[in-house]
Amino acid sequence: MTKIKQLPVSMWTTIICGVMMIIGYIIQQQQISWYPIIFISGMLIGGFEQTKDGILDTIEDRHLNVDLLMALAAIGACLIQYYFEGIMLTFIFSLSGALEEMTTNQSKKEIEALIKIQPETAIKVNETGETIEVPVQDLAIGDIVLVPKGANVPIDGDLITNFATIDEASITGESIPVDKQMNDAIFGGTINAGHAFQMIVTKISNDTLFSKIIKLVEEAQNTPSQTASFLSRFENVYVKVILIIVPLAIILPYFLLSWSFEESFYRGMVLLVVASPCALVASATPATLAAISNGARNGILFKGGIYLESLADIKAITFDKTGTLTNGTPQVTDDCFINNPKEDTLNMLITLESNSTHPLAAAILNHYPTNQSYDSKILVEEIDGCGMQATDNDDVWRVGKPAFVTTQPVSHDILTQQNKWQTEGKTVIFISKNDTIVGYLALLDLPKDGALETIDYFNKSGVVTTMLTGDNEKTAHAIAKSLHLDNVVAGCLPEDKTTFIKQQKNNLGENIMVGDGINDAPALANASIGVAMGQGTDVAIDIADVVLIKNSLIRLSYSHKLSKKLKRIVKQNIAFSFTVIACLIISNFAGIVNLPLGVIGHEGSTILVILNGLRMLQTIK
Repeated sequence: MTKIKQLPVSMWTTIICGVMMIIGYIIQQQQISWYPIIFISGMLIGGFEQTKDGILDTIEDRHLNVDLLMALAAIGACLIQYYFEGIMLTFIFSLSGALEEMTTNQSKKEIEALIKIQPETAIKVNETGETIEVPVQDLAIGDIVLVPKGANVPIDGDLITNFATIDEASITGESIPVDKQMNDAIFGGTINAGHAFQMIVTKISNDTLFSKIIKLVEEAQNTPSQTASFLSRFENVYVKVILIIVPLAIILPYFLLSWSFEESFYRGMVLLVVASPCALVASATPATLAAISNGARNGILFKGGIYLESLADIKAITFDKTGTLTNGTPQVTDDCFINNPKEDTLNMLITLESNSTHPLAAAILNHYPTNQSYDSKILVEEIDGCGMQATDNDDVWRVGKPAFVTTQPVSHDILTQQNKWQTEGKTVIFISKNDTIVGYLALLDLPKDGALETIDYFNKSGVVTTMLTGDNEKTAHAIAKSLHLDNVVAGCLPEDKTTFIKQQKNNLGENIMVGDGINDAPALANASIGVAMGQGTDVAIDIADVVLIKNSLIRLSYSHKLSKKLKRIVKQNIAFSFTVIACLIISNFAGIVNLPLGVIGHEGSTILVILNGLRMLQTIK
């Protein structure tokens, strides 16, 4: 019920226009004399907004559009008492305008969603060491800020505490928090995943990395596409030509061919009706709507027909890594237990990791059997930047990096295995007992089901495939190699991704960016087509032009096939409708076709292209 109330006014007027078209037709068939009142009322309701916009555009922007021509065509049909044809023209144009409004209004929410993520206040530390809450915009370079555990970092700065653990998913998209040392850069909009720390402000609020993300999205949304600019120019020329030809078609035959004024006016009105863009609109709109419905049925949301059509022409497709090509959460892929009973080591490992909130700990707990027991009475200590430590009787257990868990030299066999796993892009952690390594594990954010199949499809289609990630070189290249990607760029910040996408579009042409996080938002906005994963962030989904509702990458290849079929059908329809219109115009001046035949030819061609377009409802294999 809520969604029905949220329909724009233009959609309600279109619905009313359609209902009155049906009622008027029924009354007309009953030969009731006042049926024109129903048709004219429906035209006034359905065509008012677009006619008003057409007039205002003509006056204010000196730019003619098809809305104005639609109104004149409907009036012309009424003047020669073909009211049903007039309201049909009005209904088709009103429907297309309402659908366009519904798909474009979402852009107003995108910037608002981004702005909500930015912290509005910060805890400033004054010269006496006291803290005070202040608006973020009041912070100046050099101010000291306290960031509590679990709080959003309010602004860009440098860490002045010895250590901090930062969740940078909003910036880099990576799920694993990053360990920061003193003087390391901290970005606003990220989250403090560890203990409270202090930082010194290095940038004002309007110049932070997160603010730049918002600016990049705004710029992309305010820049019209080449297709939109072309259609605008074509529309202006088309209307001008028709508005010039119709009066000439009335005047010239009257003076030069000795036609009566009634005959000349009649032929002019026939021309206005048959030359109206009804058939041309039907060439693309029904096919596109059918294709969009097809996509929705198969878990793909297209926010506009232009994006669906453009998919057929893509030259490059670029993927974010975490949460897009991969599952977004690490998983244990390998393990090795030595120098101690495996069950004892696992029990202590679970005891240690059960006291940690680190994503790697969650991955370990998810991997090993839940019936493993652990002693909740053992005191477990988290060592910042190193790992976990516990003492059980006289035994000291540690989990973390090699340098933390043992002071002894690591054996050649363990080092060899560690290097092999790291070459595969895996994160390796160790567990020790009394300074002796008793086990080590490898974890990896595994590729999603269908990722390899999708990339292979685009590779075979001649589309350049690339992965952009904030992860390190070794992990990025390992994932890229396993997925057969053409290119990989690691260590990317949002600005880097945006720059890459812009350059790629300039060098190769139509491109796609596929992502799921806030950090992907500028790249999604600047790509020819932005594609978001259905389980991604709200901002990514709002900004994207296409959303994979079921979070399945295999839907991308289906989208491409759907777009190629749509392009073929639309070309067929446009060629056919132009041919019919040309034949009708010639036949009109030759006196071969009268208004009823002209209407039958014009509306008949419209029905045929609609039926051809409805082929897009068929599932593509």
